[in-house]
Amino acid sequence: MQEIEIGRAKRGRRAWSFDDIAIVPSRRTRDPEEVSTAWQIDAYRFDIPVMAAPMDSVMSPATAVAFGRLGGLGVLDLEGLWTRYEDPSGLLAEVAGLDERAATRRLQEIYREPVKPELITLRLHELREAGITVAGSLSPQRTQEFAKTVVDAGVDMFVIRGTTVSAEHVSGQAEPLNLKEFIYELDVPVIVGGCATYQAALHLMRTGAAGVLVGFGGGAAHTTRTVLGLAVPMASAVADVAAARRDYLDESGGRYVHVIADGSIGRSGDLAKAIACGSDAVMIGSPLARATEAPGGAHHWGSEAWHHSLPRGERIAIGTAGTLAEIMFGPSNTADGTLNLIGALRRAMAMTGYTELKEFQRVEIVIQ
Repeated sequence: MQEIEIGRAKRGRRAWSFDDIAIVPSRRTRDPEEVSTAWQIDAYRFDIPVMAAPMDSVMSPATAVAFGRLGGLGVLDLEGLWTRYEDPSGLLAEVAGLDERAATRRLQEIYREPVKPELITLRLHELREAGITVAGSLSPQRTQEFAKTVVDAGVDMFVIRGTTVSAEHVSGQAEPLNLKEFIYELDVPVIVGGCATYQAALHLMRTGAAGVLVGFGGGAAHTTRTVLGLAVPMASAVADVAAARRDYLDESGGRYVHVIADGSIGRSGDLAKAIACGSDAVMIGSPLARATEAPGGAHHWGSEAWHHSLPRGERIAIGTAGTLAEIMFGPSNTADGTLNLIGALRRAMAMTGYTELKEFQRVEIVIQ
């Protein structure tokens, strides 16, 4: 583990982003049609190892259904506009058309509307009636308040997602969420994060989580590094958390916790690199925000963008690349990695001789 002296009183560990690494071809190749991209977590099996990020610019009930039918897992933000307003389509159109200088202030105003438990139930029922795996996300701060509503509505997968989530949150202001007790009492699998270090991930795994999100979320739309100074390059973060998964597997006597890369995955090559570094699946936002069906209308923002006192994200113009189906499965008419993400993953696996995602985690990588 390489440490560099920053000054006489401080040393820092060298870390790598996805842009810093590359996958090495092997002596054996495969036919891409023989490659499997299937992923199973708990009792739920998916054709592709992709979760759609719970962001209002990415997932509406309709796009969550469409993404589920494509073989992925669409996660609905249960603190977003769809649980604050009966029909937020007009507000989504307004946000897409806002002047850049006014966007943050207007987002703060729009999201002051309280979350309504009855709308949480309604939205999750819409997903259930469509016949897909039902997944919803809450922040750690609102989990205790709305957890019963979410579970009673019939959620299959519960996601607790924040910029940084720890198993040992300390607060003198309010009783913090005890993740271990909370997860133990639930009858549904829980995916929790983000985290970016070995130790933080190990602690989250010990709570009983089925999966751990690696990264700070938000990706292209967050400004956490600028506002708070927090950032960990994703290649190193995923590899560290994958090491925690391996050690927890031994510690627990065989309990496997899934590692899900959440952040810095903007192109198809990033998806392949995330799995090569050890992730079982990825959570993506910006690639799907470019879909013609995306509710953000060619714009993208996350929950960090409307924080009432310290926004750590922004609404950005992201453009349109193609339909959800084209983004995931092609055909592609560009060479920039924005279309046919799964086709690119299949080809990367085939060119390195692997047919299963778990095998592909062992592929050789180099520092560019």
